[in-house]
Amino acid sequence: MTAPQVQQLSADVCVAPQLEPAAMAWAAQNGFKSVINNRPDFEGGPDQPTHAVMEAAAKAAGLQYAFLPVDGAYQSPEEIARFAELLKALPKPILAFCRSGARSGKLYRAATGS
Repeated sequence: MTAPQVQQLSADVCVAPQLEPAAMAWAAQNGFKSVINNRPDFEGGPDQPTHAVMEAAAKAAGLQYAFLPVDGAYQSPEEIARFAELLKALPKPILAFCRSGARSGKLYRAATGS
């Protein structure tokens, strides 16, 4: 497995583009404790791994997992607040992902004011 392209946003939060189930073991091996999936199921078509598949892989790797699917063009105040809650509640470091990583990054900046 090729290492995913991870962008560090803070000391304990990184974002990445769409991850494959095998990337959950990579994330655990690289010190991540939690994963947040911000991509709705089937947004990228039938080849995109589903939330259930990603959650099973994350749990098998010993990671905490959260599913917060949001639209790429708009994140509601409620979704931003939920992301902020996840940032506080989940063990760190956290790896959040979506299609390109941009949506997760937008959520992070909106949730933290940075």
